[in-house]
This record gives sequence, C-alpha cells and structure tokens, in this order.
Amino acid sequence: MKKLIVSTLQELIDAMEDKENEVIHVKGKITGSPSLYLSPGQQLVGDGNSIIEFKERADGIEISRDNTIDGLTFIVEPTRRAIYNKPDEESLGTLSLKNIKTIGQVQIVATGTIRSGHVVAQNVEVIKADTRELQDRPKGFGVYVLQGAFTLWNRQTDKDVTITAHLTGLKVGSKDKPVQGGGVFISGAGDVGGVLKVELLETGEIHSNGGIKQGTPDVITGGVFVVYGANVKKVINRRPVTTYGVNDMVLDNWGTVGEWIAEDRITSHGPSGIGFVNFNEIGIIRILSDIETDGIGARGFNVYAGSVKHAEFKRIVTRANASVGIQVSRPVGTLIVHEDIETYGGEGGSLVKGVITKLSADGLSVKEGGTIDMVEIGGKIITNGPNVRSLHVQGEIKEISVKGGIISKGSGSKAVLIENGNVSLNGIEIQEQPIS
Repeated sequence: MKKLIVSTLQELIDAMEDKENEVIHVKGKITGSPSLYLSPGQQLVGDGNSIIEFKERADGIEISRDNTIDGLTFIVEPTRRAIYNKPDEESLGTLSLKNIKTIGQVQIVATGTIRSGHVVAQNVEVIKADTRELQDRPKGFGVYVLQGAFTLWNRQTDKDVTITAHLTGLKVGSKDKPVQGGGVFISGAGDVGGVLKVELLETGEIHSNGGIKQGTPDVITGGVFVVYGANVKKVINRRPVTTYGVNDMVLDNWGTVGEWIAEDRITSHGPSGIGFVNFNEIGIIRILSDIETDGIGARGFNVYAGSVKHAEFKRIVTRANASVGIQVSRPVGTLIVHEDIETYGGEGGSLVKGVITKLSADGLSVKEGGTIDMVEIGGKIITNGPNVRSLHVQGEIKEISVKGGIISKGSGSKAVLIENGNVSLNGIEIQEQPIS
C-alpha cells in the first residue's frame, strides 16, 4: 500500500491527483484549498488535529467509491458541502467516514448512475451548517422536508436500487449554535422507489433550527428525521435532541423503524415542533427521558399515519396553546407513560399535514380512526389550560389505567370527554378543579 504524508496545499493536490497514492496522510492545517477529489480506493487520513480549510464559495472534498476518510476536520462556508459524493460511479462501494468534524454539510446522495453502496459513518460531527436554501427536498403529507446537516439519501427511483448504512456517533450543532436547517436526515426515494437500509442510526447531541418563517404551512425539518423509503432496524439517540424553530420536529418518522430509543431529553422550543411524530411503521418506541415542548401547536407525541406496536415514555409536558400531550389517529398497541402527561395551554393553531389547524391542548387525545389496545399511565393525565380535555376519546381505547388520576384545572375544561366507543374508567380518579 502506497502511503504519502503531506503538510502543504500543493503536496495535498499533487498526492490526490496521483491515483497510485492509496493513503494520503495530512499533517497540521492546510488553508486556501480548492475543492478536492478522492479517487476510487483512496484514503485520506489525519491524526485528529489535521484540518483542511477551503476557499470561499468552494465545496470541500468529493468522494467517489471505496473511500475512507479518518481523523480530519473540513471547513467550508456553512452553506456549502464539506463532504459530498460523485454521482457518476456505478457503485459507492464502501464509503467510510470516521472521526470527522466539519463546518459545512455532509451529503451522500445516490443519484446519477449509482446503483449500490454501503456507507459507514462513525463519530462524525457537523459543527455548523446551513441547508435552508437547498431546493432538493422530499415531499409528503402536504409538506417539503429540508435536508439535514448530515444527509444520506437514496434518490434512485428504481425500487431495486438499495443503499445500506451503519451510522454511529453522529453529532450536529450545539446549544449555543444550532445548525440551520435539519439535523440528521436519512431517506430513500419514496414509497415506491430506491431504498435506504440502515442497520443502526445512533446519534449524540443534536441541535437544529430550520429557520422557517412563522405561518409557513408546507415546509418542515427534523432534529433526527427518517424520511420515506428508509428502513431502519434501530435508532438510538444517546444524548439530547433539541429543535428551536417553526415546524421543527424533534424526532420524525416517515419510514419503517424496528426500534427507536431515546436515552436523553427530547425538547422543542418552536411553534408546531412536535417532540416525536410518526407517519409510518414503528415496532417499539422507548423515550427514557422527558419530552418537553414550548411552542404553540407543539405536541408531545403524535401518531398521524401508519402504526406503532409499543410506545413507552417517561414524562410528556407541553406548555403552549394547541399543544396536545399525546394525539393518536392510527393504531397503537401499548402506550405507557411512567410519570405524567401534562399540558398548560388552551386552544390555538398548529400545523397538521400542511394545513394550520385549530387544536386544543388536550392531555391524551384519541382521534377518529385511532385505537389503543392498552394505556398505562404511572402518574397523572393533567391539563391546566382553558377549554381543553385531559382525556378526549373519539376513537377507541380498549383498556386504560391511570394511577394518579385524570385531572383538569382550566376554566371550561373537562377531565374526560368520550365521544365514541365505550372506555372503561373503573378505578380511575377523575377530578375537575377549575382555577378561579
């Protein structure tokens, strides 16, 4: 294996142009680089402190097939791509991105002639990026989805084209400087197109702000977004996931997920920014810390389409008008909340499938078409706002237990409203305590 150590820009350019160089080791910091191209089979490595900073208005490094990048920081303008791939290979081969930091988007897209490939990403951190102006966006359920700071997307329309991936240790943004646009975005081509199969999607801390204008009904983002055509065996959010803007979902699924686990806090600070929203199929959801939302219309957990076999939460709290604690419109097997479901708001407007819709900040709402086989609440279902319902059933709950009782405190609010079906509330304490 031919290996070359480089420490200047010209040495780096010369080394990458010579396809005989299989491993190029960057020492120190190189500045003023034009866009670079890594030939098939080449590896670009650093020692963890190695940096390549690119010229203004230039993208970073274009990879091709069977490439490895390890131990480097890439710096471009936030609106540019720090790492991206060449579209005219027949296959990605195996692309390996390890121990990388970027300012600028990481974007791997299967388009052009690409028919196969496997992507490994391990300890990839996007410090800063801005994807708001990128016009290539999936569309579904009445909305477009902004790309993420880390984007992996199979765009081939042929259903026989499958891209596979194993993604661990992905980090995006920071509390002080969330990325602009989406956080982590993985997608296939759609419900009938090319497929993205992911064995594991594991994230560290995620902070994103879509920068979407208030009142926009047809654009959304996600902190971690599994878009249509993505089939993920397991998602694990190891650290907090936080979104800050309008229509910024924290966790969103349009694909198929076997198991989704969040080990730390899930927080939304913006209007219509749902904590966890599902539009397709999930086997098991386990949220081991709190879901909290602050914005108008920012629900805690929402099942709009598809189904969920088992959903388990620690605690869900929403603090604004139209912010339902849990809203279910499709089948759910078991729903467990170990502590409380609590809402503080009243009525208001929220984004629902591309339309701003009037909602009330009910605690647990089962809409027409929604069914839950078994509900277990370890604490209370409690609402504090006016003209809301703590438990509102228009669909069906087959079995329910609420250890701490069902409580409403707001003026004009009801603890329980059953509009359809027969829900047995035997043994559950029900209190209506209007605040004077």
